Amino acid sequence: MIDVKKIINDRDYVEEALSKRMSKEDMHLDEIISLYEEKKKLQLDYDTKRAEQNSYNQQMATIDKKSDEFKNLINDLKAKSEEVKEAEEKLKDVDDKLTRMVEVLPNFPDDDLLSGEKENNKVIKVVGEKPQFDFKIKDHVELGNNLGLFDFDTASKISGNNFAMYTGWGARLEWALINYFINSHLEAGYKMIIPPNLVVRQSAYTAGQLPKFEEDVYWVQDGLCLIPTAETVLTNIYRNSTLKEEDLPKKFFAYTPCYRREAGSYRANEKGLIRVHQFNKCEMYQFTTEQGSDAAFDELVERAEKLVADLGLHYRVEKLAAGDCAAGAARTYDIEVYMPAMDSYYEVSSVSNDRDYQARRGNMRYKGADGKMHFVNTLNGSGLATSRLMVALVEAYQQEDGSIVVPDVLQKYVGVDKITKEI
Repeated sequence: MIDVKKIINDRDYVEEALSKRMSKEDMHLDEIISLYEEKKKLQLDYDTKRAEQNSYNQQMATIDKKSDEFKNLINDLKAKSEEVKEAEEKLKDVDDKLTRMVEVLPNFPDDDLLSGEKENNKVIKVVGEKPQFDFKIKDHVELGNNLGLFDFDTASKISGNNFAMYTGWGARLEWALINYFINSHLEAGYKMIIPPNLVVRQSAYTAGQLPKFEEDVYWVQDGLCLIPTAETVLTNIYRNSTLKEEDLPKKFFAYTPCYRREAGSYRANEKGLIRVHQFNKCEMYQFTTEQGSDAAFDELVERAEKLVADLGLHYRVEKLAAGDCAAGAARTYDIEVYMPAMDSYYEVSSVSNDRDYQARRGNMRYKGADGKMHFVNTLNGSGLATSRLMVALVEAYQQEDGSIVVPDVLQKYVGVDKITKEI
């Protein structure tokens, strides 16, 4: 959530910054400012009436409880209590309206971000070369069928469309990727978390999924939703908490399945693992000071890149335009791997700096060396998501005889250096 006082005190900046990702009409800044001014007046009225109510209590403490004066004060206090209650309800109503208007505004994009949507995303780095083949290549679905890696038909029978079942070597390769990620993050000093897969509304709100993406998550009983990413959980570790500056940064990672109702829009050749409702992912997360968040962002991007590079895959890094970033993100870089069969790049990691956006929603602060309270900065990055990575891996490492070479960094987890037949 952005600071409403920023809207009041620096409207020109707010309008210019948010116009990179939304229309001025959708900002509703006039209404927000009007509600803020109304809230100030109602707050003053409430505080005045509350003080008057308290004065009655003080007077009554010094008067004979059997006197007529005391009885009159009782009647006056009842009337004043009704006034206080009415003033409080008016204040709450306006405050709720103000919150609802501010909470749907996205974060301010960093100054260097281009405005607009995907069309203004910019590739800032390309690593490696596209794999070359001297034979007709197969896509991951055909490779998976031949070697018994995936069973999409059974997954659809059990769960419906856009679900996957990993089998045999496919399951072992998937688990190898997860173990590879886990060990890499542990070696880098990140604390491992195995979190709940269900969260309450407040957790989804703090992470920024609500209220805008209410329909994109799976809601279950008791007001809980399945997490679309471990970020939803990790963001809330320090909700309503105060940290010490010397204890920052805090670095975590979590392995979880991720669940998303909207698998996205489809191209004709997108199938198999490209867009699924459930997938595995290791998520990196940092809580930092304001001054430390830029360095943390660079670290997360570097870590995500290294995971892909050590798998020997061709990839690129894309800097997202303001309108293509998630609502809470001030900046985002996507790491995209090359899919040989489709001759296309797909995201396997998205690294974002949310600055203090999530911290304001979740009341997460730290006491600085200056003795003042500051909001922490929060950052997240996939490290990595497996489903699309699996597509790139099996397609890039396929051999003419239909076998798949296992990348060096995965061989100790898989147990073989080449997958040649179904198990």
